Amino acid sequence: MRRVILPWVLASTAAVLALQCGRSRPEQRPAQQPPGLASEPSGAPDGKWRKARATPGATANETAAQLQAVPYLGGYHAPSNESGVVRFDPARAFRGLNLFTSGHAPEAILMTMEGKELRRWHASVADVFPDLARDPQIRKFDFWRRAWLYPNGDLLAIFDGHGLVKLDRSSKVLWAKAGGFHHDLEVAADGTIFVLDREGKLIPRLNPTLGVLEDFISILAPDGTRKDRISLLEAFEGSPHAILLQGMNDHGDIFHTNTLELLDGRLADEIPAFKKGNILISVLQLDTLAVIDPAQRKVVWAMRGAWKRQHQPTVLDNSHLLLFDNVGLDRDHSRVLEIDPHDGAVVWQYGSTDGHELSSRTLGTAQRLPNGDTLITESENGRAIEVTPGGETVWEYRSPYRAGEKNELVAVVFEMLRLPLNFGN
Repeated sequence: MRRVILPWVLASTAAVLALQCGRSRPEQRPAQQPPGLASEPSGAPDGKWRKARATPGATANETAAQLQAVPYLGGYHAPSNESGVVRFDPARAFRGLNLFTSGHAPEAILMTMEGKELRRWHASVADVFPDLARDPQIRKFDFWRRAWLYPNGDLLAIFDGHGLVKLDRSSKVLWAKAGGFHHDLEVAADGTIFVLDREGKLIPRLNPTLGVLEDFISILAPDGTRKDRISLLEAFEGSPHAILLQGMNDHGDIFHTNTLELLDGRLADEIPAFKKGNILISVLQLDTLAVIDPAQRKVVWAMRGAWKRQHQPTVLDNSHLLLFDNVGLDRDHSRVLEIDPHDGAVVWQYGSTDGHELSSRTLGTAQRLPNGDTLITESENGRAIEVTPGGETVWEYRSPYRAGEKNELVAVVFEMLRLPLNFGN
């Protein structure tokens, strides 16, 4: 198929890049990085890396100094020299295929439970957006934040904040679309693409001089043509939940929306806002879960609770919600929480007791598996684990992608997703 680069609104892209990369436009100053969002460690290669829990063999003083030099990484443990699949209990783990994206390269990897690679999709910024790749700052974002695998082997991938690309099973570019796409996407049964989007702009009612990143849900046709775009700021402002915007930053990355899930209606009998076709989102900067009705273009349900700076909320078969609780800056561990959406009560958790440690200040995902286990991506430690309801680990993956003079950096694992064994067959 002929490679096609779809046009984008250049002014929108330029504004996003100005905000992200620190280049000012005459009418606005660049937004600052919000507090609590970890930056790349000094000396990290292109891509997305974090300090491993500690350098193997380091003294206590060396370890403390290293951790102080990299923000938000306190409480890490010494990294294991093991990599790949380091634990697998075939009798208890849910058998399937594992798809993951990682900060080491712009690619997605499909592997077996034992860690055997079945397929790898790869396309760099230079391959897809050669004009953008001329900027060395943008080359630092040469990784895929999220990927969506189609049953026929095609794959959609997000270059975080810079574009969306669709590849065939051999990594041939089918189409690409530059823009502020970021964090998460989902493809509906009819092929419609729902993807988080953002645009750098001045919004005078928020701040007359400092720019913001305004988040959107973009709705695309299967060929990448945009059909609609819903402002999440306006969706809150025009709803009964506008009160949740009180105390919001008036400049910079005001929402940092990090998750999008197209609802299938399984919870609608109990909470009508969760009707089929509505969209569940996670707004990190507001510590808020919300549901958008795309027809009304409004927030129709929202909740805050025991979680902070959360990622990846999802509706479970038992009508609860599962999410990765990053906890913010007030304690040294993360958690996965199962909550009751009626009152926010925590009904199950992992990561809050000795032997069940999780630590990922940013990023992180959780997936409930058909056998009741939970697959957890501890992103900043380059690790994924499958745990039973009782908290026993029955499968574990550790990233082999290391960097730094002493292999002290590990590529983040954005998401480890378990697919059925017969996926695509």
